[in-house]
Amino acid sequence: MSAKYIFVTGGVVSSLGKGLAAASIGCLLESRGLKVNLMKFDPYLNVDPGTLSPFQHGEVFVTDDGAETDLDLGHYERFTHAKLSRDNNWTTGRLYEQIIAKERRGDYLGKTVQVIPHVTNEIKAATKKVAQDVDVLIVEIGGTVGDIESLPFIEAIRQMRQELGRDNTLFVHVTLVPFIAAAQELKTKPTQHSVKELLSSGIQPDILLCRTDRYLSSEIKSKIASFCNVEEEAVITAKDVASIYEVPIVFAHEEVDTLILRRLRLEAKERDLSKWEDLVHRVYNPKDVVRIGIVGKYVMYEDSYKSLKEALVHGALAHNLKLEVNWVDAEGLEAADKADKSSDKTSDKSYEAQLEDYDGLLVPGGFGKRGIEGMLRAIQYAREKHVPYFGICLGMQTACIEYARNVCGLADANSSEFDPATPHRVIYKLRELRGVEELGGTMRLGAWPCKIEPGTLAYKVYGQTEISERHRHRYEFNREYEELMVAAGLRISGSTPDGTYVEMVEIPGHPFFIGCQFHPEFKSKPLEPHPLFKAFVGAAYEHGQKLKEHKEAAEVEMFLRPDNVGRR
Repeated sequence: MSAKYIFVTGGVVSSLGKGLAAASIGCLLESRGLKVNLMKFDPYLNVDPGTLSPFQHGEVFVTDDGAETDLDLGHYERFTHAKLSRDNNWTTGRLYEQIIAKERRGDYLGKTVQVIPHVTNEIKAATKKVAQDVDVLIVEIGGTVGDIESLPFIEAIRQMRQELGRDNTLFVHVTLVPFIAAAQELKTKPTQHSVKELLSSGIQPDILLCRTDRYLSSEIKSKIASFCNVEEEAVITAKDVASIYEVPIVFAHEEVDTLILRRLRLEAKERDLSKWEDLVHRVYNPKDVVRIGIVGKYVMYEDSYKSLKEALVHGALAHNLKLEVNWVDAEGLEAADKADKSSDKTSDKSYEAQLEDYDGLLVPGGFGKRGIEGMLRAIQYAREKHVPYFGICLGMQTACIEYARNVCGLADANSSEFDPATPHRVIYKLRELRGVEELGGTMRLGAWPCKIEPGTLAYKVYGQTEISERHRHRYEFNREYEELMVAAGLRISGSTPDGTYVEMVEIPGHPFFIGCQFHPEFKSKPLEPHPLFKAFVGAAYEHGQKLKEHKEAAEVEMFLRPDNVGRR
């Protein structure tokens, strides 16, 4: 049977959650036994998001084959079992690059290359390529309906409806129904205009996912259905929820999957969301709280660390805990440290005071020297105070620099990324990238194997000696310093099978101190938490409980002191 296609578009404003909607639909269809795949088209002219600022675009999600993709692909993988690759994310820039390369080779035989049919044909070909061997392909069109840059994608999916027919294609439009506080009512006009814009491009939506902060009444649904030319049952309340993992359950309550199956004439078993229902139950009924401080460079925009935060949530849910994340600006720790040194007394918010309330500390990935000294302060604090520490990519590199400086006595130890003239390049540029100045797609990317040393904390966490994890880095640990740092107590617990690259380091005797060169957050799922995050959160919670017990014991001891008893 050839695949069915679901096209997800968005209107009114951006950031309505098209990616989450697509992922949740995929989750529902999988729960009914169907095999799904998902893809996203991004309208911007960058070839990929790899060189985009995290403040502009959020996180770059890396697939097994090394593709730098949109963060929505992270949602797709977390909510479904789809195996994604570079074929699952296309940008306008990459499509045009491919078309121009064909034109230069003479593939078009002298024809005038135009948006229609050449660009739209490439879009359709890319879509059909990832629809092989699946029952349903869900395609998200990035941007907002009406944007000039997204018009070729809208035209391409319009053509696919014409070519494949209504039984094989379905249009889902995510729109906004805002509540106007001054009028104390929901307004449907933005949705009406959004659908009108879509109709002007030749597309009649089949299902409307109406983003709102409250349930839509039957009167509101009837009004939207009447003005937007859809059935009332196809007007879906996509209500705000406290946890994104509740979205599939909300959609199931609205019978979104039942509607899709009927429209696409698909036969499937009854849905089974028991595991998701159990997950959501744990989300809203935690036994306790665990507090994690993330010391990073891009903390002002949380989407920069989207997969990281979700992986921590997964690790907390594995222990039936509520995650409380605090974003600690690494530069703020630098400023606090300078304030401490410039005055005789400790400032109100010294770097230690900023870190003392956390059960565990994590330093994530990043590029450039900004905030590095603050990260080093946080790592030193975690090492000396025995606070569970987890360093990812840059977090591993800075952990090595901190250890070289403060344990091995190499005061000027650094990375050649931050100080090219440092006499002790503990971290330096990947050997195969020396002389390569281009930034796009030139890192060590994708899934690479790692051999774990038996008897280490890493081995205890993974329970195996061979693993595969996803990478995105341009610098590596300099093994010339291995002997010195190992002699001082650092343990290299993971390396590439050929011994070229150091993949994991740890400090024996510390409750939990692990740095990894790879990005484990990209492989964590809510129903399958990554072992490193599960172990880190567990260690952090245990540390927090011990601190709490010590504090309570100290308070009791103070209360029972003779001088206090005498006063009573």
